[in-house]
This record gives sequence, C-alpha cells and structure tokens, in this order.
Amino acid sequence: MHVVVVESPAKAKTINKYLGKDYTVLASYGHIRDLPPKDGSVRPDESFAMDWAVDPKAERHVKDITQALKGADTLLLATDPDREGEAISWHVRDVLESRKALVGKTVRRVTFNAITKTAVTEAMRNPRDLDTPLVEAYLARRALDYLVGFNLSPVLWRKLPGSRSAGRVQSVALRLICEREEEIEKFVTQEYWSVDAILGTAEGQFFKGRLTHVNGQKLDKFGLPDEAAALAAVAAVESSTLSVAQVERKQARRNPAAPFTTSTLQQEASRKLYFSARQTMNVAQRLYEGVDLGGETVGLITYMRTDGVSMAPEAIFATRDMIGADYGKDYVPDSPRMYKTKAKNAQEAHEAIRPTDVTRTPERMRPYLNAEQFKLYDLIWKRTVASQMASAILDQVAVDIGDSSKGVMLRANGSVIRFDGFLKLYREGLDDAGDDDDENRLLPPLKEGEAIKRDKVKADQHFTQPPPRYTEASLVKRMEELGIGRPSTYASILTVLQDREYVRLDARRFIPEDRGRLVTAFLENFFARYVEYSFTANLENQLDEISDGKLGWKTVLQNFWMDFKAAVDATADLRVSNVLDALDEDMGPHLFPKTEDGHDPRVCPVCKEGRLGLRIGKFGAFVGCSNYPDCKFTRPLVAKAGDGDDPTAIAEDGMKSLGEDPDTGKVVTMRKGPYGLYVQLGEAEKAEKGKKAEKPPRVSIPKDMDPTTVDLDIALKLLALPRPVGEHPETKEMITAGIGRYGPYIKHGDIYKSLPKDDDVLSIGLNRAVSLLAEAGKGGRARQPAKSLGDHPEDGKPVTIHDGRFGPYVQHEKIRATIPKAEDAESITLDRALELIVAKAAKGPAPAKKAPAKKASAKKTPAKKADASGEEGEVKKPAAKKAPAKKATTAKKTTTAAKKAPAKKAPAKKTAAPEE
Repeated sequence: MHVVVVESPAKAKTINKYLGKDYTVLASYGHIRDLPPKDGSVRPDESFAMDWAVDPKAERHVKDITQALKGADTLLLATDPDREGEAISWHVRDVLESRKALVGKTVRRVTFNAITKTAVTEAMRNPRDLDTPLVEAYLARRALDYLVGFNLSPVLWRKLPGSRSAGRVQSVALRLICEREEEIEKFVTQEYWSVDAILGTAEGQFFKGRLTHVNGQKLDKFGLPDEAAALAAVAAVESSTLSVAQVERKQARRNPAAPFTTSTLQQEASRKLYFSARQTMNVAQRLYEGVDLGGETVGLITYMRTDGVSMAPEAIFATRDMIGADYGKDYVPDSPRMYKTKAKNAQEAHEAIRPTDVTRTPERMRPYLNAEQFKLYDLIWKRTVASQMASAILDQVAVDIGDSSKGVMLRANGSVIRFDGFLKLYREGLDDAGDDDDENRLLPPLKEGEAIKRDKVKADQHFTQPPPRYTEASLVKRMEELGIGRPSTYASILTVLQDREYVRLDARRFIPEDRGRLVTAFLENFFARYVEYSFTANLENQLDEISDGKLGWKTVLQNFWMDFKAAVDATADLRVSNVLDALDEDMGPHLFPKTEDGHDPRVCPVCKEGRLGLRIGKFGAFVGCSNYPDCKFTRPLVAKAGDGDDPTAIAEDGMKSLGEDPDTGKVVTMRKGPYGLYVQLGEAEKAEKGKKAEKPPRVSIPKDMDPTTVDLDIALKLLALPRPVGEHPETKEMITAGIGRYGPYIKHGDIYKSLPKDDDVLSIGLNRAVSLLAEAGKGGRARQPAKSLGDHPEDGKPVTIHDGRFGPYVQHEKIRATIPKAEDAESITLDRALELIVAKAAKGPAPAKKAPAKKASAKKTPAKKADASGEEGEVKKPAAKKAPAKKATTAKKTTTAAKKAPAKKAPAKKTAAPEE
C-alpha cells in the first residue's frame, strides 16, 4: 500500500484516477508549516538554526496523512518539480518523522512535468530521494527573507513611523517603478517636425515618402526643430523635380518565438488578454492540475513555473506531424527548431510551457473550459505550434526619391509577405485582430530614373515623449533581464507591492504612491547596497548555485548576515532629523515641483513666511510648515487622486455615464455609494399617489473587478444578473450566477457558493460551476433544495423541509421549526412536521437581540511586527493591557436578566438564504 502526497486537492483528484487501488492520494494543501512570525525563528548565532511551526489549518491534513500511513508501506512525495515543491515534500517528511509516523516506512520522491497518465505512471516507476541542495536553497531564501523582514522593518518604524519594508526582492522591484517615475518627472519635452509627401507614378499609383535630406544634409530626428524650418523644407520639396534615385530590394526571414516560459507567458497574457500576473498563474495552475474532459481528468499543459524553452523530442515530432497534416508540408521546417533561453541565470530544469497533447486543439477543448482557461490555453497552444513552424518570408523594398542635385531626398518603404509561415497562426505582441503596419505596405513597381509626380506635401509637429511607465509585462521583462526574482516569484512580488499600497495600477501601468517612494528613498540613502540591482541578482545567482550543489547555504547566509547586521547596527545612532533632511532633499522635486509662474513652491500658503518640508508624526510622514507651532498648516504626504485622476472618473455628482441601454433607451451610470461602486439603469421615478416609487435596477461592481474596465457592455451584463449558467447534469435544475450582499455567487436550488477571486461571475461556465458546487459541502453541509411534505390541512399551503445553515427544519409560510437532532430528517412525515410547527408557533417569536454596549475606552491599534517572510503582522500586547473579559460578560448577563429572556433559548434563525 502506498500513500501519495501532493500539494492541492485538484492535483490529488486527477492523479488518483491514474493510480490503482494500492495508492491513496492526499493533499497537503500547500506548505504545512512555516517560520513563526516572532523574534528568534532564525538564529544566526546558532549556525542559522530555524524553528518551524505547523499551521493550525494544516494540522487536519497532517493527521489525515498520518492516519493513512498506518496501513501503508511507502510514502511517495509527489509535489511540484521545483524548489518550492521540494521544500513542501521536505516539510511533510520532517513533520511525519518527528511524530514517529514513518517508522518502518519507505519514503521516496517522485516528480512529473505534466499531469497525464503516462507521465504520472512513469514517475511512479522511477522514484528518487529528496534533493538536498534544492531544499537547502529554499532554506537559504526563506532565512534571507526572514532576516531582512525582522531587522529592516523595525529600523523603518523607528526612523520613519508609518513605513515598513516591502521585502527583500520587492523593494528592488519598487525601486524600478520609482526610478521610472523620476525619469518621467525630470523629462524635458523637445519639439521636432517631420515632412511627408504623397507621391505618384505616371500611371497614377500613389505612395508616401518621408523627407530624409534637405539642402544636401541628412536630417536626424531633430533636424527640423521648429515650424519655420519645417515650412522651409516643404517649400524645398515643392520646388523640386523628383525622380527615383535608387531602389533597394532584399528578402527577410522572420523566425517564430520560443515556447512560453513563466515570464514570457505572463508578459504575453498581459499584452493580449489583459491578465494580471497572478491571474495568469492561477488559470495556468488549473490547466496544469487537470480538467475534466467528459469523465477523464487530464492536465492540459506542462508545469507552468519554468525558465526553460526546450520541448521533449516526442512533443516536437508530434507538433511537426500536426503542422504538416493541418497546414501543409511547406509550413514544416526541414529540421526541428531547438531553442535556448537568453534570460540571465535561467536554470532550464524543466520544459517550456506547452500542451501535454498538441492534438487537443483549443476548439476541441472549448466545451470543457471556462472563458479564462480557454483564452490562456489557446495562447499557449498557438505559441507552441508556431514555435515549430517555418519562418515567414518578406520582400522588403526601400526607394530613394530626389532631385537631380540630391539636395532634396525622400524615402519610401514597402514590405510584402511572400510566405506567411508561422504568422499564419501567431504573432508575438499583437492581439489576434492586430495588424502590423510594417507588413503588406505595398509600393508600386519603380525603376531608377523614373519621374515621380508630387501630390501633397505637409509638415507635422511632434514632441518627444518620456519613457512609459511599467506595465506588468514590461516590469517582469525588466526584472528577468536584471536577474531579479525567479519564475515562481514574479506574481507574488507584484501582488505585495499593490497590497501594501506602495504602487497602484492606472490604465494597466504602475504608478508609485508617495509612501512607496518614501520607503525607496530611505533604503537608497541608508541601505543602498541592499536595493542595488547587481547585489540582488548576485544573491539570486548564489541561491541557484546552492540548488546546484556548488555552494553551501550557510556560507551564503553568513556572508550576507555579517554585512547586513553591520548596516542595521549603523542606524542605531541615526537621528530622525537626519533621516528627514536626507529624504526631504531626495523627494523635494517630487513633493514641491516647480511652478509655471516661478514662485517658490516651498513657501507656506498660510503664513507666507515658513518653509514647507517633510515632517514625521505618530501616523507617518506629512508636509508641514517650519513655523510650527505658530503656523499649523499641513498636508498629507500620500496625495489622493483628484477627480481627473480617478480611474473611474466619478464626477462631483457621484456618477459617470457609460451610455444608453439599447433596449430601454435609459442611461447606464457608474456611481459611488457608501459601500463602493455600482452601476445603475435609469433614474428613480417620482412616486404616484398611493404607490411607492420603484427603485431603478442597480448592482454592485465586484471588488475583484477593475472599475476602469467597466464599460457599457460589462455594465449591462452586470445589470442582467442573475444569469443562467446551465442545467446541472444530475438534477437538471438550472444553475444561476449573480451578485449578492456577500459578493459574486452561484446558486443551485437552495445551495449557494461564493465565487473564488479568480472566477468571473459574467463568464463562469457550467463545468466550473458544477465543480464549485460539488465542493460546497466540504468542511460543512451543503444545503439541499427544499422538499415538499404535503399541504397544510387548514389552509392548503405547502409544508416543506429544508437543509439550513444550522441544520434541517420544517416550514409553513413564515414559521420555521428546527428538527431535533435525535430525529432523522429523512424520515420526517407531514404529521410530525405539523406538530413541530404548532409547538414553534405556541412559543411566539424569539426576542430581538440587543446590540452590545460600546466600551468606554478606545481600543488601541496594535503595533506592527514583521513576520518571517518580511511580511508584517501584529505584535501581541501584554496580557495586563487587555480589557478584562469578565466585565463584558457581566454586563451581558445583566442586560439579559433585565429582559428576563430564557437563558438557554436558541437565537432566532435568519430567514433569508445567504448568498454564499
């Protein structure tokens, strides 16, 4: 008997179908333990000894594994084939060993790059031992993050109240975003002009040429700096007799891009699908772990955390065979394409991300996937197939046209696709509907010496543009180029920066918040080495060398700790005033930008005498006047976006028009209410005499939905909720999706299931809905549809039995009576239900609960403390500072006694079914 442990229940469910009855597959639900968020969890003075604690939520899963091992001979650890997966397996083995659950058992490690029957069964035949270097690399990374979090964050709290560290790698990513913003702020726009002409042949074929030479001089970008120079150039062209001076023809080949790695998948999904890095990885995880294909659960893609671009030989030949069959032999290159990554520090331990079976085309898989899964699978499939297709062949033509003296010269470019090759299927960086302006720009047949007619000549004004802000795609690409982070970390890095409100996404581009810039400025001034790109990349290299067995993990930690501890200790005598002076100078250009009228932006607008500067208060940094306390002018450091900067553009009247509903002609608006943003159809109508005014249809915008993406189409779909998803295959009842007081949900009969963060209420499909409903009962009871017991003998109205939140009950109109625990709900008859209803009615309604009295003393906000990952948690206050528990209890009893309510009476149950 073998016990197999994987990370997730979805993965366990899939591979359980591939293995026989001799295997029990259980999930650890990720990491089962971590470093406790307290001082001393990593002890450098004790050779970096580390304390671990089992997560209370994971205790049940550990017990399940322990119980299963009692009748087993072998424990097979089948977590993901990377450093994190190796660490999870190590934790499981270590905990089970400490609990004496592995005595007499064989422990082996198995890995597979794809969750298919072939891959899984082959892995089971070839187990190995745990990879110690991989585990040590994990230990080193975890210790580094803990040491930075628990030593750097306290320095920030003391010297810069209200601030905290973003984390070891996150701080470097934040620096990239802040530096780009500084480049934009310092950028000086420069004017320049261009001159274009519409030219034609004697046969009347027209094309466009751009001026490249005037007065015999070649023009660079700023060759025409102003309108006067541009108009003079236009005049020169108009006065010239033009002919073809030179024709250059060449053939170019364009090769396909390599299959996806983690970073290129995130980049392309961001550009083409507008997916966030986290969203991309969550959807890819589901495709990897397995999708139900009509009774057979199969992983559709290979492992999605990889920096390798190679493909298994069998996958390459299968892809080439499919290309030849579907597109023709001309689209199959003479030899297979082999790729090698250009990214720094790539380990290439795994294959690229590819379909596990290329014959499972996106269209074949569409019925089994939700909208997000289909889009991502389609992207991965096309990129993989295109990577093995023939090159595209383009004919490119460049024509120089000028006067006889060559004082004036224009250039026209054209390009024609002679053979589309891989472009027939996929174009990198363009959406499927996109066109490349450089391709298929035709020029008429032109010969040297041929006379050219001039039609129109015009000058266009341009201005240089600052470098663009980072998108998720461009930031991931830049981090990869610098060697910062690894495939499994990119999504979490970007998430932490947003969750801590150091940056925000506006129009899909990162803008640093002032609190993020403040932290970056502090680190650059006092911990410069630890936010250097080269230092962070070198540390990543060392972690990779540990995983390769080339470097000792404690050696890396010791070298880091010696210098880092010295840097932290050096700040002990650092005065807050010194910090403020340094940050005030560093952030001055941003906080006090130059004004157009030339007045000093630091002059206090109230007293007109004081100088504005950076100040520190108990709640963090702010801008204040130097004449304090005589002048008490302040303004918050973290500026809130004005109406014009608000991504939802809600006007002063609290609404934004999205357009008219084509069916009713009523205006659809986005509005800001006390509970957040919502969309509304039309306006409330005036009440008629004797009738209440009907409220217009409205629905909340889900918290996980980006308000900037809500247009008229999405708003109308939201207003149409709840929508039918499809009939449940077993009950044939309709499943619906909607938004309730607790957020998006799906409903089947009386069963409600809240939608996970990554599921879209507007696009969730039937297969996914059925899967979620099947999980609704895990960890509790799934509520079943109401069942009729018959009609009441007095009024003929139905008596029904329900499965409620607190157990089964019977109902007649508004009276609900709980079925005693000693009785079997399945055997309740109409007569017994009537007895319970009569007894319930005789008791009368339950007394309303009185709201608890507010405490006189305000509850203090606990101080923050970094956890082992550099994440911050709460510091527990000493027990003596807590409010006495008994007083609250006494007060509650007094209130109850005054009301003379029965002490043991159960509280009244809510009558509304929760939308969960």
